[in-house]
Amino acid sequence: MKTVSFSIRPIDDVMDDFAKTFEAARTGRRIPKGPREEVGFTSIEAARNFLTRERLTLLRTIRTRHPSSLYELAKMVDRDFKNVQEDIQILERHGLVQIAKEPRGRRKVKVPRVTFDEIALRIAI
Repeated sequence: MKTVSFSIRPIDDVMDDFAKTFEAARTGRRIPKGPREEVGFTSIEAARNFLTRERLTLLRTIRTRHPSSLYELAKMVDRDFKNVQEDIQILERHGLVQIAKEPRGRRKVKVPRVTFDEIALRIAI
């Protein structure tokens, strides 16, 4: 089972990590690799605003029903195509959805893919 991680950490912690990584890169030291599949937020509200009920439904539908296009996905979830397209672009930008362009006749259609089975949430205290 493949998992994507969401983390919620205070901005000060994020900036400290950035400063340490930047200093290591500047001085030529090895930079430790963190979790590869992680989306970071600085508050629970930001995570909630990103991972809406509608976007979770899109992810679940893609993973379980394997739509053959974004248009078919919009029909499956009974939502406006433009709104689905916007949500998919946001999810793709954060690495949660991959879009494959597959030939259909004389044109190519965008086929959404989800490459993980679950989302793990880590909250720093």
